[in-house]
Amino acid sequence: MALSSRAAAFPHISLPSPRPRVSLRPPPPAPRSLRLDRVVADTTAELGLDGGGGGGLLAAAIEHLEREPAFAGEGEDAAAAASAQLAALSPRELQLVLVYFAQEGRDAYCALEVFDWLRRANRVDGETMELMAAIACGWIERLVGGGGDVADVAALLGEMDCVGLRPGFSLVEKAVALYWDRGDRGSAVDFVRDVLRRGGVGVGVGDGGEYGGASDGERGGPVGYLAWRMMMDGDYRDAVKLIIEFKESGLQPEVYSYLIGLTALVKEQKEFSKALRKLNSSVKEGSISKLDSETMHSIENYQSELLSDGVLLSKWAIEEGSSDVLGLVHERLLSLYTCAGCGLEAEHQLWEMKLLGREPDTQLYDVVLAICASQGEVAAVRRLLAGVESTSAGRRKKSLSWLLRGYVKGGFYLEASETLMKMLDMGLYPEYLDRAAVLTALRRNIQESGSLESYMKLCKRLSETDLIGPCVIYLYVRKFKLWMMHML
Repeated sequence: MALSSRAAAFPHISLPSPRPRVSLRPPPPAPRSLRLDRVVADTTAELGLDGGGGGGLLAAAIEHLEREPAFAGEGEDAAAAASAQLAALSPRELQLVLVYFAQEGRDAYCALEVFDWLRRANRVDGETMELMAAIACGWIERLVGGGGDVADVAALLGEMDCVGLRPGFSLVEKAVALYWDRGDRGSAVDFVRDVLRRGGVGVGVGDGGEYGGASDGERGGPVGYLAWRMMMDGDYRDAVKLIIEFKESGLQPEVYSYLIGLTALVKEQKEFSKALRKLNSSVKEGSISKLDSETMHSIENYQSELLSDGVLLSKWAIEEGSSDVLGLVHERLLSLYTCAGCGLEAEHQLWEMKLLGREPDTQLYDVVLAICASQGEVAAVRRLLAGVESTSAGRRKKSLSWLLRGYVKGGFYLEASETLMKMLDMGLYPEYLDRAAVLTALRRNIQESGSLESYMKLCKRLSETDLIGPCVIYLYVRKFKLWMMHML
C-alpha cells in the first residue's frame, strides 16, 4: 500500500452512516440500486457477525482484515492471503466490506486499503466508486463538523488521493463548502492553503470528472472555488485579495482562480462606478458638499488599485494558461476597463479579442466608442468608426447615436452637433431625446461663447427634415440693451 504516514492520525475515525447524495454542483442522479442506509443497518446481520456464528468467506475476510489490517505490514504472505480472500468475494460482498469498515468504531483505514486493492485489481465499477465517495464525504463531514484540525482534513484527502479515489466531483470543494456553510470562513481559507502546500491533493477528479482534461487548472480548483464562494456572497474585493495573497506567498493557485478574480473585479468595478455616479449626482444636487482633495485622492487610489489588480491577474493567467484562456482574459479586461471608463484601454482589448478570433458584441463597440468620444480621443473614435459605414442602416444609427451621446457627456457639443447632422445626411433620424440633448447643450454653449452659428445651423437642418417646427431665436445684446429676434 502506498499510503502516507498521516494515516496514523485517523486510524479509527468515528463516522456517521454515509449519505448517498454527495455531489456539489450539480448533484448526480440518486443511485438506482445502492441504498446505503439499509446496507449499513443490515451489514452486521448479513455478515453473520451478530453473534450467531457462520458468515462464510465474507466474514472470514473481514475478520482477517481486522486482525491484520495492513496488506503490506505483515510481509508478502499476509498480503497475499488478504488479497486471495478479497478476490473470492463478489462485487456486492466487496461493497459490504467497504461499508462495514466505514461504520462508527471500525477501522476506517481498512476501507481505504480495501478500495486501493479493488483499484489495483481493476474491480472498481461506477457503483463502487459512488459508494466510496459517499463514505469519504461522511468522513469529511465528521471531521469538519466536529471542529477537527484543517490539517487532518487535508491529510485525509491525501490518503483518498493516494488510493485512487476519483469521484465525479472535487472532494476539496466538498470540504470548502462544508466549512463555508458553517460560517467558518477562516478555516476554509486555512484548509485551501494547506491543500496547496501539499501539492493540491484531492483536487483532480479523474478523466470523466469535472476537471478531466484540464490539467492546468483552467476549469476549476480549490482557490477558484473558494474565491467563487466569496464572490457569490458579494465579497468581491476579498476574493481578489485572497488569490493575490496565495500567489505572492509562494503557493500556486490554478489558472481558473485568476479568471474568477477578474470576474470579481468587474463586479466590484460596477458597484464602485455606480456609487461614484450617485455621489456625483448628490454633489450636483447640493445634498452633500463638494468632495475635498483628500476624498478625491482616496477615490483615485481605489480605482487605480482595481485596475492594477486586473493587470496582475491577467498577466498570471496569460503566463500560466493555455491559448484558450487568452480570449477569456481579454473579455474580462474589456468589461473592467469599460466599467471604469478607460476608453483607450478598452479599445485595445477589443482589438486583442478580434485578433484571437473572438468577435466582441457590437454593443461593446458602441459603448467603447461613446467612452472614447466623451474623453476626446479623436484617433480612437476614427478607428472604431472605420467599419460602421459599411454596416446596415440600423447598425449605423445605433453606433452614431452612441457617439453623439459620448460627445454630449464629455462636453464636446460642436462634435455632437456635427454627428447629428451627419446622421441626417445619411438619411438616419436620431431619437427625440438625442436631438433635444444636443440642442440643449448648444443653447448652453451660446451662453458661454456667445456664438449662435452652430445652434442656428442645426435648427435649420432639423427644420428642413421636419424634425422640429418653426422656431424663433432670441438674442439679447447687453451693450445696447437690445433684444434681437430671428425666425427659422
